[in-house]
Amino acid sequence: MRVPEDLRTLGRTVAEDLRRGGIGQTLRRDLEDLYDFYLDEDRRQRLAGMGRIRRSVFLVGYLLRSLFLRLTPVRRLLVLLALWLQLSGDLRWSWGSAVLSLNFQPFSVVLLLFVLMLELRDKLLARDELAVGRAVQMALLPKEQPAIPGWEAWLFTRPANDVGGDLVDYLPFGDGHLGVALGDVSGKGLGAALLMAKLQSTLRALAPGAENLPSLAARTNAILHRDGLPGRFATLVFLVPSPETGRVRLVNAGHIPPVIVRRETQESLAPTSLPLGTFPEARYAEQEVVLEPGDLLLVYSDGLTDARNERGQFFGDEVFSSFLPSLGGCGAEEAGRRILARVDAFCGSEKPFDDLSLVVLRRTEGPAAVDGSGGLAYNEGARGPA
Repeated sequence: MRVPEDLRTLGRTVAEDLRRGGIGQTLRRDLEDLYDFYLDEDRRQRLAGMGRIRRSVFLVGYLLRSLFLRLTPVRRLLVLLALWLQLSGDLRWSWGSAVLSLNFQPFSVVLLLFVLMLELRDKLLARDELAVGRAVQMALLPKEQPAIPGWEAWLFTRPANDVGGDLVDYLPFGDGHLGVALGDVSGKGLGAALLMAKLQSTLRALAPGAENLPSLAARTNAILHRDGLPGRFATLVFLVPSPETGRVRLVNAGHIPPVIVRRETQESLAPTSLPLGTFPEARYAEQEVVLEPGDLLLVYSDGLTDARNERGQFFGDEVFSSFLPSLGGCGAEEAGRRILARVDAFCGSEKPFDDLSLVVLRRTEGPAAVDGSGGLAYNEGARGPA
């Protein structure tokens, strides 16, 4: 008997899934995702104080309740009907000596599959919308690495989800120099990506005519506070390297302090101002550093130090600091890729916890700079350097 082509295609797909392996690890990760998504902090604390058997029973109950309440009203009714049909067994009607018996349990499976199909349709539609959002976000990224006389510059960003809330960009500044920005919007996903686009458009509109860095940060802060959402804010480092010299001016709006890696030492700049969008009258200060030839200036988002491995351990500041001396003598791109390789080796197969972005500046020995033709390093969630 000839097997239909559709069934053969389905068989090949299942066989390929089995060959890929890692089923147990994927299931464990999916269960952890369900736990994080459906249970709030209060229920997690309650479960932590229970014994193993009692915790298992309550965990199933909490998950089913949360799942049920997240369905639309009509789908909740369909699920209830499916459960009733499943539990009712055979239904019998008698008319004298005639007996009619019907088993509705198969219909319960059909109803549950129907609800599953509706939920899957919603997910696929949302995924399509996110794919469009990712394409727009990629279009907003610079098309090439910045070329600054006397400097090497390497920019990288990798969202944890389909779209990210980190900003990596470079643009003309008011004094005719080139400014480099790295921002981190609170939260993840689509909401953070939309606010990131707002931050980027604001900077691109204000930076070319800005009088100085503090005024640029202050005006950006006022706009984000006016147009933002409660509880949403953004951190930002905007730096301006001086061509042909080692002088770098920068403003830090609540971001992780940048790190300078010198030949024999390393140092973190002092934190300065509040994040953007928190208080309308926040004030911002300019910082200035001088790099010698071969020195590196690293600006990164917290997705780097907050990266986690399969045991839930964070990469952390200590591991990162201990790794920095090995970057001595590296070019900007080589240093950046070494950092990413170290983080990825630490995380293993664990999926990214947060958006990760990195800017590496290196003072060159002479006036020559990179030609900027390499393209911005952008990785859409996959492991390894872009």
